[in-house]
Amino acid sequence: MEKTVYVIGAGLAGCEAAWQLAKRGVYVKLFEMKPLKYSPAHKSEKFAELVCSNSFRADDAAHNAVGLMHQEMRMFGSLIMQCADECRVPAGGALAVDRDGFSAMVTQKIRQEKLIEIIEKEITEFPKPEDPLTIIATGPLTSNDFIEAILQKVNHSSLSFYDAIAPVVYKESIDFTKAWYQSRYDKGDKFDYINCPMTKDEYYNFVNALLSAEKMPFHDFEEPNYFDGCLPIEVMAERGRDTLLFGPMKPVGLTNPNSAEKPYAVVQLRQDNKEDTLRNIVGFQTKLRYGEQERIFRMIPGLEKAEFARLGGIHKNTFIKSPDLLDKFLRFKAQPNVMFAGQISGCEGYVESANVGMSAGYFASMIIQGKNPITPPASTATGAMLQHLQDKTADYQPMNINFGIFPTIQGEVTTNGKFRKIKGAERKEAYCQRALQDFKVWMEQTDAC
Repeated sequence: MEKTVYVIGAGLAGCEAAWQLAKRGVYVKLFEMKPLKYSPAHKSEKFAELVCSNSFRADDAAHNAVGLMHQEMRMFGSLIMQCADECRVPAGGALAVDRDGFSAMVTQKIRQEKLIEIIEKEITEFPKPEDPLTIIATGPLTSNDFIEAILQKVNHSSLSFYDAIAPVVYKESIDFTKAWYQSRYDKGDKFDYINCPMTKDEYYNFVNALLSAEKMPFHDFEEPNYFDGCLPIEVMAERGRDTLLFGPMKPVGLTNPNSAEKPYAVVQLRQDNKEDTLRNIVGFQTKLRYGEQERIFRMIPGLEKAEFARLGGIHKNTFIKSPDLLDKFLRFKAQPNVMFAGQISGCEGYVESANVGMSAGYFASMIIQGKNPITPPASTATGAMLQHLQDKTADYQPMNINFGIFPTIQGEVTTNGKFRKIKGAERKEAYCQRALQDFKVWMEQTDAC
């Protein structure tokens, strides 16, 4: 067809980009190497497979940056958010999904869309200048052959880090004479999280076991460069014996009904599927060998007889240095018929990946139809994420959405003409109110709707 866009990769970003194109009347050829070939972390032939957590993080659009991004994507007609909302499982104030149900729904909707043609094929060569407009959304687990082709084009202007996977246990194997249901500070439903308490001695014995445990080795050509937002549990322990007490094992906001003794540390487990038969251990992504995982994680009170549906793992993530390579519409400066989207572009997280895919789909639809796309304001979560991809800092790193990359709000002018500083929750609320208003205006003033 005359107006055809290629999308390489049927992950969160690729599916979202393809969906945004199709809903605007653009024919899409979506290339996906599964089931012919799998990355080390992928197991399912379905699209938009969630290989790490099943959480899209906080869903509070009034005070939280990622919750704000959720809401902007809903306003925009995001496929990923539609499926996430329909496959939601209890997780307090977070948006967590039944991972298998979510992937199945995304796959079904993409396959049923008449303007999207699925081509099961591994792409190993970089698009040619004469090829149709192409969105590369192969994610942080891009196949070796294709990443080499990309690296040749970008003069190896890329970075890489390592992302870890947390283990999942069968809920029925948890000992509830020691564990209990409660969300931290009683936010959300009390059944959203299961808590396993530790005494001081149990905690330090656990840390000692982590520090001495045998880990999966890296390949000779790999150099570990972890993303701070998703450190393996054993790496956190290496940074200090008390580090976990201020991270995933912090005991605050919880009361153990099984004991009068206040827990020194707490391990939380979050619902992992809609039937609530599986629970993932929050923050326990790891590179420990499988046998070590079973031995050490069963040291946690309540998990002594835990049965694991999935053990933790780790995989390499690769991304390009977007500020040097891409324009504001995510086009490759050296070859504008190529765009990048998702985590390979240098964002971090499920939501952010889908969000950048959403922007890429919109930009591509405008470009191929001869229209001028307009970037959303930097005051919005979507605009702030795109602005980060243009941020020429010396040490460019993947970034989750956060208010630190939004234009600053210092305060407000009161009715009597005086300036009043705002901070804390009030300031976050101001960011969100401004963003939603500006995003709505942007959608009304452009062809984004």
